[in-house]
Amino acid sequence: MAMAMASGVCASLKAAEKGFSGSRNCASFGRFRSVVRVLSTKGRLSFVAVNIPKAVSPTAVEEGSWRGTDSVPTPKVIIDLDSDPDSTIVEITFGDRLGALIDTMHALKSLGLNVVKANVYLDSSGKHNRFSITKASTDRKVDDPELLEAIRLTIINNLLQYHPESSSKLAMGAAFGIEPPEEQIDVDIATHVNIYDDGPNRSLLVVDTADRPGLLIDLVKIITDINVTVQSGEFDTEGLLAKAKFHVSYRGEAVSKNLQLVLANSLRYYLKRPTTEEASF
Repeated sequence: MAMAMASGVCASLKAAEKGFSGSRNCASFGRFRSVVRVLSTKGRLSFVAVNIPKAVSPTAVEEGSWRGTDSVPTPKVIIDLDSDPDSTIVEITFGDRLGALIDTMHALKSLGLNVVKANVYLDSSGKHNRFSITKASTDRKVDDPELLEAIRLTIINNLLQYHPESSSKLAMGAAFGIEPPEEQIDVDIATHVNIYDDGPNRSLLVVDTADRPGLLIDLVKIITDINVTVQSGEFDTEGLLAKAKFHVSYRGEAVSKNLQLVLANSLRYYLKRPTTEEASF
């Protein structure tokens, strides 16, 4: 199922989240607010935060979630379009610190989504909360990159609200959390783009780079701008990094070696040299 770029980021999020108002679209997530605008520079769409949201007080979070910053695990948010043909899988891991995530489920429903299944499992990396979600209007899986990015940002904002200690481990913590990340990621060093053959009808694109708001939308926009189709994939947020694995094709066939080179160079250029206005925090 191909990811289709919708006509406007602002319009999609406004329809999904009631907190938008005014020409600058002020979006409300949890207990803090962030002013977000959409920039279009050289064909790219990006979210840019333009004010400092209020930090969440530890006393405002769910009981037992605030444990200081010692040995804080790396938060992980996985959005998986491959595992289930009928729904989009969202998985959240934060060591053993996650609660029931009832508020996160309510936040997803406010985006016009149905949580059709939820389960929890434990392994050596911690407690995994796994949701199967569909669009409420169609009962079909979510494949719109704008809505997928809204889902990702909603989950991360809920993490920052109810587990403020995650702020020091998330790239979004610099703008939306109570303290910035403990370390900074050099985007030039962190960015890696690889493309592999994945059968006669598609290729596998793997992108690792520094995380930021709007990244998923930008990746799909860059790919589709050179007429490559994104069929499905997985987008992982792991602390300061984002890792994307997309199944891609060109006119129903695997991407040729020459086009692979064009695609990889385009992604490296735009990811390492942002063309959007610098965010002012």
